[in-house]
Amino acid sequence: MTKFNLGLIGYPLSHSKSPELHKGFLAKCGLKGEYNLYPIPPDDKDALKKLLDLVRAGEIHGLNVTIPHKQNVISLLDELSDSAQTIGAVNTIVLRDGKLIGENTDAPGFWKDLQNLRPDRSRSNALILGSGGAARAITYALLTAGWDVMLATREADIQQAQILIQDFTAQNPEYAKKLSNTELKKTVLDDLIPTLSLIVNTTPVGMASHLQGSPYPKNLAFPKNAALYDLIYNPSKTQLMQDAEKAGMSVRGGIGMLETQAMLSFEIWTGFKIGDKK
Repeated sequence: MTKFNLGLIGYPLSHSKSPELHKGFLAKCGLKGEYNLYPIPPDDKDALKKLLDLVRAGEIHGLNVTIPHKQNVISLLDELSDSAQTIGAVNTIVLRDGKLIGENTDAPGFWKDLQNLRPDRSRSNALILGSGGAARAITYALLTAGWDVMLATREADIQQAQILIQDFTAQNPEYAKKLSNTELKKTVLDDLIPTLSLIVNTTPVGMASHLQGSPYPKNLAFPKNAALYDLIYNPSKTQLMQDAEKAGMSVRGGIGMLETQAMLSFEIWTGFKIGDKK
């Protein structure tokens, strides 16, 4: 029987619950294996390449990818799945027919868990905080479901948001009507907020191992009768979630998305769905 050697690339990784999840999946499916953490600093491309070489050699059977490497790994892969190509970010790597393939299970993981919030669809307008790899997956999930999406970033990241929009509209010109960006600033967002039914935080601000606090502009009102989804799962209730809840919003953290995308990645690597027996 194959002993599956799996793992996670990212930095930092001290907050990760992925090893606990995947060890549980292995046990449920009657499989032997382990899931290790590979903390690689943002600019260490040599370390990334060496780790991916272990996947090519069959020593590692699958990798997840998280902040800050969801886009960094793309140039080191041979192919991307259709969804990963459109999204422009990878969270799952597997060796298939001698080729390193990049997949993205974040988008379906998010969309499935979002249904627990049931945001008001009479106004299908969403504000995404951030424009990195996670934001790309959330943008893809919402656009394909027919939502209008506004990206809100710090001034320093506006170009990154514009590149995201260019990439998406190059894949599908119709997205130009549904996707836009702005600065994450109270004076700019004041008029937009009442039109929203969903806010999604894809930044690391509020994460236990990253920056504390909230990415939401101070003194900016929260939308009425709307929902907030924070991709962060550690802590289970971020400052942003607490503030939004006090303002009357429905809120949800990212643990459900983490679990769902992890199950999908596990199936890609092993061929087993959770609950299958050997």
